[in-house]
Parts: sequence; structure tokens; C-alpha cells
Amino acid sequence: MNNFFATPEGAWGDGSVHLTAVGICIVAVIAILLVIIAAILRQKNASKKTALTTKQLVFSAMAIALAIVCSMIKLFEMPMGGSVTLLSMLFIVLIAYWYGPYVGIMTAVAYGLVQFVTEPIFYTIPQMLLDYPLAFGALGLAGFFHKKKWGLQIGYVVGVLGRFVFATLSGVIFFASYAPEGMHPLVYSVLYQGSYLLPEAVITLVIISIPPVSAALARVKQQAVES
Repeated sequence: MNNFFATPEGAWGDGSVHLTAVGICIVAVIAILLVIIAAILRQKNASKKTALTTKQLVFSAMAIALAIVCSMIKLFEMPMGGSVTLLSMLFIVLIAYWYGPYVGIMTAVAYGLVQFVTEPIFYTIPQMLLDYPLAFGALGLAGFFHKKKWGLQIGYVVGVLGRFVFATLSGVIFFASYAPEGMHPLVYSVLYQGSYLLPEAVITLVIISIPPVSAALARVKQQAVES
């Protein structure tokens, strides 16, 4: 794998690697192929009412782009990954809230892969899968609440909790050695992941619950879902 797909990095201590240009291209191609395959399968198996539309693809792409930009505006950053960003997770959750779990999860997984490509440092493939496509992909779980009252708020909490579970699992499995002496790796991972996910979640929930913001999001949703 070294010098082709990835090269030694050492950013997190011994063992971490960094994607090469070839590796980045491979991951980018995989992300694009996954979206294309998912769209084709959706069109073949879904009714006209539920089929993936061009508008959904466009809004999903815009959401990923906005989420990436906002993820670069960091209010607080942890030393080994994770940060409190400017509402970056909200844009992915909005897609799930507007279009349901299928489009939401597909968009969230693609976003996770794009996030990985922007900072491609990892230990192993399983660790990368947990921290990126699975953890970020969990944000799409918000789509299961798109028809509920307060669905955006509930879905956002569920999506962030899903990301928290995968990130915590990764911390226990792959980063246990970083836990302070005498602290259980699970406790360390829970505290570490919660230290950046909880503040951003609270900030976001407060903002989207402000009446003018809520009204503006409702108008955008109407434009996004109308035929």
C-alpha cells in the first residue's frame, strides 16, 4: 500500500498513513461510482413518485459543497480529528429531512468520502470506513423523521447520535492507546467525541429553532421538494 495508495504520515504517531495522489483519485472515483450506481438502482426499482430526480441530485451536491465549506470554518478543533464547525452537519441533515432516508444516507456517505479526501490521514481501511462513510453516513438517518412534527430537530439529533456511535466505536477499537492511564478506552472515546459533537449539535439546534430561521428553512424546503 505504501507509496502507491498511501504513504507513511505519522501525524497521529506511529502507524498513520496519508493518501497519495493516486489514492485520492481512487477514493474520488469510488465515491462517484457509488452515487451513480445508487442513482441507477433507485431509478430501476423505484416508482416515479419516489425515484431520484435531477433536482434531488443538484440539491444534494450543493449541500455537500456547502457542508465542506462550513466544515473548514472551525470554532474549535481537537488534536486527533473532530471539530466544532459552522453548522456543517446541518446541510447533510437537511437533504435527509427533505428527501427521506435513501437520498439522505446516499448524500451523507458521499459527504463522508469527500471529507476523507480533503484530509486523507488514516490508520487502516476499517478505521477509515468507521470514521468517514459510516460515521458521516449516519447523518442520513435523519431522513426517517422527515414526516414527523419537529422532524428536522429530531432527525438532526438522531443523525448526530449515529455519527457519535460510529466515531466512539472507532475510538475504542483504533485509538484506545491514547486514553489516559487509568481511564477506560470507552469513557475516553465518549468524552472525546462528545467534546466536539455535542457543542455543535446544541448550537445548531438553537439556531434552527429560532422562528425566522425556521421559517426560512421551511421556504427553502418548499422550493426543494416541489415538482
